[in-house]
Amino acid sequence: MSYNAGEFDVAVIGAGHAGIEAALASARLGCNTIIFTINNDAVGNCPCNPSIGGTAKGHLVREIDALGGEMGRTADECFLQMRMLNRGKGPAVHSLRAQIDRRKYADTMKHKLELQKNLILRQAEITDITRDESGIWHLTTRMDALFKAKAVIIATGTYLGGKIFVGDTSYESGPDGIFPAKFLGASLKKLGLKLRRFKTGTPARVLRSSIDFSDLEVQEGDVPPVPFSYDTESLGDNKVVCHISWTNEKTKKIILDNIHRSPLYGGKIEGVGPRYCPSIEDKIVRFENKERHQLFIEPCGIDTEEMYLQGMSSSLPEEVQTEFYHSIKGLENVVIMRPAYAIEYDCIDPLQMDSTLEFRDFKGLYGAGQFNGSSGYEEAAAQGLIAGINAARKVQGKEPFILDRASSYIGTLVDDLVTKGVNDPYRMMTSRSEYRLILRQDNADVRLTPLGREIGLITDYRWERYLKKQELKKEEYKRIKSTVFSPTQELNDILVSRETSAVTTGVRMIDLLKRPQIDYASLSSIDTERPDLDSNIFEQVEIEIKYEGYIQKQLEQVEKMRKLEKKRLPKEVDYNSITGLRLEAQEKLNKVRPENIGQASRISGVSPADISVLLIWLSQNK
Repeated sequence: MSYNAGEFDVAVIGAGHAGIEAALASARLGCNTIIFTINNDAVGNCPCNPSIGGTAKGHLVREIDALGGEMGRTADECFLQMRMLNRGKGPAVHSLRAQIDRRKYADTMKHKLELQKNLILRQAEITDITRDESGIWHLTTRMDALFKAKAVIIATGTYLGGKIFVGDTSYESGPDGIFPAKFLGASLKKLGLKLRRFKTGTPARVLRSSIDFSDLEVQEGDVPPVPFSYDTESLGDNKVVCHISWTNEKTKKIILDNIHRSPLYGGKIEGVGPRYCPSIEDKIVRFENKERHQLFIEPCGIDTEEMYLQGMSSSLPEEVQTEFYHSIKGLENVVIMRPAYAIEYDCIDPLQMDSTLEFRDFKGLYGAGQFNGSSGYEEAAAQGLIAGINAARKVQGKEPFILDRASSYIGTLVDDLVTKGVNDPYRMMTSRSEYRLILRQDNADVRLTPLGREIGLITDYRWERYLKKQELKKEEYKRIKSTVFSPTQELNDILVSRETSAVTTGVRMIDLLKRPQIDYASLSSIDTERPDLDSNIFEQVEIEIKYEGYIQKQLEQVEKMRKLEKKRLPKEVDYNSITGLRLEAQEKLNKVRPENIGQASRISGVSPADISVLLIWLSQNK
């Protein structure tokens, strides 16, 4: 017999990266919030790689921070090493990555939840979820406690129906040996949600002292390290180095000789794995002509001897894992502390949701993170933030908060999920955005901090700092426009050394910076009046000057896209009744229920001709 354990505005199921951001956003916006976790010691756990950020993922972390989320700040507090990826490429794909202390990160996030006003952290497994006639959600725990909430966010990660696979061994489990959410999936199916099985995997953790680092390539961090959060003024020095090694023909032979023992290739795993983060056996099979594959040996923390072997996830038997790890340079005598494993879990088809991450047919119910069919800590946190904001705003009777594709990678992520759906765990990449030159990580604050302030997640202190930074940026623009350098020998030596033409007359600094070969650093010796500003200001100014023409073209594309986004489609329309739409388009439109013409145009199977039909239909049915 259940008992009434409390009533809340918002309840969050799961306290991983998605659940944390959702709960903090909801509570900070003034909603009485509760967050449930199967184990309080698993809050903020990083069961896979001990890092935050990476290609495109670093953009997400910066955007989360710019909106007032927590991931970037905590990553800075727990960083071991910072590296800016893709420095040899254009600024659109520069992405920050932090090696973090995974236990410190989890402990720090847990403490932030405990200290947050309007928020209760509760260890409990939710086994049943229903909605009463008044629209209030009822959540029942395994201990028969009944909690009521006006809105619910499901962020179960890989725990929902979790099952571990290592060779012939399989058993019900969440990550890191914590028991799974066993009963909630059946309740969600009964409610009417469509579930499916995905899978992911993780490499072995090995003992530091058993690795021979003597011949391994050292990977240093950046000096000085760059922080994620706009609140972080200084990080201090990097604390660790990472190392690089490679597989070889012997590794390949061991894996191929035992490929029949892989549960993935033996047909024991039903779930679909991540296309862009394959296991080592997947890599060997799919890229059979490749002689070797890179792996990164990374510390899991300061106060642990566990090392993470990035790029070597596997579900092969333990003895096979030991054999192929021992074939790799530096790992000849390595001792496995935690074997690699694959995990299969339940998630939903995100086509059931709107851009707020609310389920269309279940008002007040939201999804976030791997439950929505995505992969990665950063993708999860971004969705958690959006779901938390929207759940709070719904409870408070406010307009929904929706980011479009031209505003952010977060907007692109959500739009991809709810418009295109996913056939395998979704991973954010810079190539997924058609507006990546204006969606750079360096300008996330310019794009999103005013929105975070409007929502109510940006503090007065943070806002004042932001406004001050924008004023300093304007002043710097004025300075470089008015600064003129004479055609001195020193200036021309600089220009020639950078393989650009010398000058015979005075030249403005802004015109020099427009040259691809010239940057702020190259002019430092003659730019004697340069103010002492945050490096991010110089970075933004320089990028906007150099890419002015390209940026303007993208802004024009954005304007066209937003005109289509303003053409709203009624939710109740039956697309089968619209004459001229192809059958495939009718089927896809009825399934996705796009909110506007722009979203409809991005649905696979909806052609430009179908969009023309919709535009005509809209004009006729104003």
